[in-house]
Amino acid sequence: MTAPTADPRLKGRSVKRIAFSEATIARRVRELGAEITAAYPDGDLLVLGLLKGSFVFLADLVRQIERPLQVDFLVASSYGDAMVSSGKVNLVYDPETKLEGKHILLVEDIVDSGRTLQQLLVLLGKRQPRSLEICALLHKHIATELHHPTKFLGFDAPNEFLVGYGLDHAEDFRHVPYVASLQ
Repeated sequence: MTAPTADPRLKGRSVKRIAFSEATIARRVRELGAEITAAYPDGDLLVLGLLKGSFVFLADLVRQIERPLQVDFLVASSYGDAMVSSGKVNLVYDPETKLEGKHILLVEDIVDSGRTLQQLLVLLGKRQPRSLEICALLHKHIATELHHPTKFLGFDAPNEFLVGYGLDHAEDFRHVPYVASLQ
């Protein structure tokens, strides 16, 4: 796809290309909602969004899941005050919802290294959920440290710097309704 000619949301930045259009994303989110609905015919389902990047995707996704569910969020940090990851994930915001006995669907915007996701899966698994799965909008397939498959996947992501639909660059571009790669 080609880049938009003059999208004011891009603050004058040029994009190399639109990787996934608004219509393409909407279609795939509907399909994911149907897949998730079918995968969880019974039991309590908690859709747990990893902030900040997942919020746009999660909001659209839960409206497409046709079964009862709960929504909560978590914020993880592996940096603290440092500029380099410590490798240890701390929950800055821990879900208030009880996880024991529930199906937990961890929603992520993009899977990169998988380091944070892997550690979150270990932490959440200790809380004895009925099941624990990952749903990601994008996956770069470079996650050498993630040992748990992504059960629900929107798109295979190109190895480019992507923004939009929740993905940011310095907190900008999250509100753009498509996914684009920056020049």
